Amino acid sequence: MTEKHILIVEDERPLREMIAFGLQRAGYSVTEAGDSSAARAKIADRLPDLLLLDWMLPDMSGLEFARALRRNENTRELPIIMLTARVAEDDKIIGLQSGADDYVTKPFSARELAARIEAVLRRTGNQDETLTAEAITMNTVSHRITIKGIEVVLGPTEYRLLKFFMMHPERVFSRSQVLDRIWSGVYVEERTVDVHIRRLRRVLEEHGCAHYVETVRGAGYRFSPQARVDS
Repeated sequence: MTEKHILIVEDERPLREMIAFGLQRAGYSVTEAGDSSAARAKIADRLPDLLLLDWMLPDMSGLEFARALRRNENTRELPIIMLTARVAEDDKIIGLQSGADDYVTKPFSARELAARIEAVLRRTGNQDETLTAEAITMNTVSHRITIKGIEVVLGPTEYRLLKFFMMHPERVFSRSQVLDRIWSGVYVEERTVDVHIRRLRRVLEEHGCAHYVETVRGAGYRFSPQARVDS
């Protein structure tokens, strides 16, 4: 079984480290963030299998952050468990309506949290989903990519770019639109898009597929796997 990756977003460092220790003992891979800005950067670097999200964060509330994640195409399906000291029924309802899949009140035991995580992952888990675009095949669960039957390896950002393009073929996206979709609100310059597009094209070029990613002059980029057929 593939090791599941959990992102803990909690501003109280001792609690965050205690949770991380318990989850690592339970066999999970863990990363940590103390606020929503750090969490966005972590998500942009690697999309977790599940997010543990504190209600009260220093830069924005966990509710606002959960809503923002649900509005973003890349994180729309990300399982979220809200962590909070609020025990009122109305608060639980608000937490769930914000996009959380479960709601755990403090204090909680490591065993309870691990059980809740397992239940949410089981409930939200998907079967292997495969995207295809002419010569390219991508499994979005295992993150395996093959081109003309040969497995290729991409960096995390190039993987997200290719997945995004494969899900939206023949549409033109400006640099700013690609930034919004791929970097999940993390501030980077628009030229960063060009850098990662070049990296993606280099890999595709090795397999005769660089032309799949087209530059549309004055507009942006388009993924067009049927633009032409290599001889």
